[in-house]
Amino acid sequence: MAVERCTRWPKPMGTTMGRRRTKSTKRRVRTHKRDSNSKKRTAARGIGQLRATYKSFRPGLYGDGGNLYLQVTDGANGRCRSWIFRYQLKGSQRRRDMGLGSLDDVMLVDARETARKYRLLVRDGIDPITDRAARVAKNLAASTAVMTFQQAAETYITQHRAGWKNPVHAAQWPSSLEAYAYPTLARMSVSDIETAHVMQVLKPIWKDKVQTATKVRGRIEAILGWATASGYRKDDSGHDRPNPARWRGHLDKLLAAPEKIKPTIHQKALPYDEVPAFAAELRKRKGVAALALEFTILTAVRTRDVLTARWQDIDRADRMWVIPQMSKTHKEHRVPLSTAAFAVLDKIETMTRGIGGVVGQSEFVFPNDVSGDALSENAMLSVINRMGRKGAMTTHGCRSSFRDWALEQTNFPWELAEISLGHKVGTKTERAYARGKAVAKRVAIMQSWANFIAKPKASGKVIPMARTL
Repeated sequence: MAVERCTRWPKPMGTTMGRRRTKSTKRRVRTHKRDSNSKKRTAARGIGQLRATYKSFRPGLYGDGGNLYLQVTDGANGRCRSWIFRYQLKGSQRRRDMGLGSLDDVMLVDARETARKYRLLVRDGIDPITDRAARVAKNLAASTAVMTFQQAAETYITQHRAGWKNPVHAAQWPSSLEAYAYPTLARMSVSDIETAHVMQVLKPIWKDKVQTATKVRGRIEAILGWATASGYRKDDSGHDRPNPARWRGHLDKLLAAPEKIKPTIHQKALPYDEVPAFAAELRKRKGVAALALEFTILTAVRTRDVLTARWQDIDRADRMWVIPQMSKTHKEHRVPLSTAAFAVLDKIETMTRGIGGVVGQSEFVFPNDVSGDALSENAMLSVINRMGRKGAMTTHGCRSSFRDWALEQTNFPWELAEISLGHKVGTKTERAYARGKAVAKRVAIMQSWANFIAKPKASGKVIPMARTL
């Protein structure tokens, strides 16, 4: 856009813009400087005179000197006139234009004063646009209501509770924060929480209660992450503050890794070659819990899914158990039922009907034989302990026995065993394909597992005999 000469400007009173200074004009300017009230009146008359003539200005850029310009453009709502401060930082090849406001809102004397301030910033190597944005962000941050950590935590829990299917997990959130985080962080503004405050919470419990401390750290990180996304953690420049509770690349430099303090202890599992003998002994026992444990071994699913299994989820026609939402993944999981698994269902149905009452009418496949509700969490573990396997195996460990058997004793693909356990394999698209196309193969692997369990290893020592010639 071409810059018009200054001579195109009108000649507002009290200025020498657009004409050469003479002794009389210099004297008049000095007079205005001595009389501030006269200066204000003259400036007012000058801008009034400018407004009376600017309508005749054609679109273009009119220079006033000192990087200040009047920009005239034609828009949808008519002709627009606004002040522009044009500058270029030292060492930069980029020229920038900064709007100072409309001619209707900003007087000439104010535009010149603003331009003077910005010239000083440019001289010091400060970008006026960035400086103005920072000041605006700081003012907004200062005007934002203070959000304490406890308020943020309560809001986060309220907004996310619907997604927590495990009631124990939902109850642990507020209780763990109240016990460990609130004494230090409760009344603090989330914008003021730094690494030192998080360390004050974690250090006393990191060594002796590392599992609890790890969960508390993760919950603090989630709450501060919510506060950041909600705009409560801004610095003076308007940028989001980093999360002081993050682990990777931050707290992992200050605290020992949890697995080094207390190595992960996996659930005890019975060696797969001992499962057939254990299953044979289990079938001699009576009771709902014993049948539930046998069904768990045959299907290789999680304990919670067996405890909450409902008759409506059993598809006898397709010989399939459809778990609407698995306890851990919250996704549908289809479990092919072997002949032995169906035999367990027939036994439990006969047993519960024989008991009658609320037990016989229960929606659960394996109900409590008194109340008809789902079995307790430790019902199957109690059966294991009574069979003399306490400390040697757990209910969940039966899944590991299945996994080891599939890996060492069969030629089934690794992915097939993982899918049978309800684990995620591959991308989302690959998982959808596997769910639809691998059913027949999963029927085969589950039936093979049932056949293996049905044949206990022969007892005694086998002595090979020499062939008779």
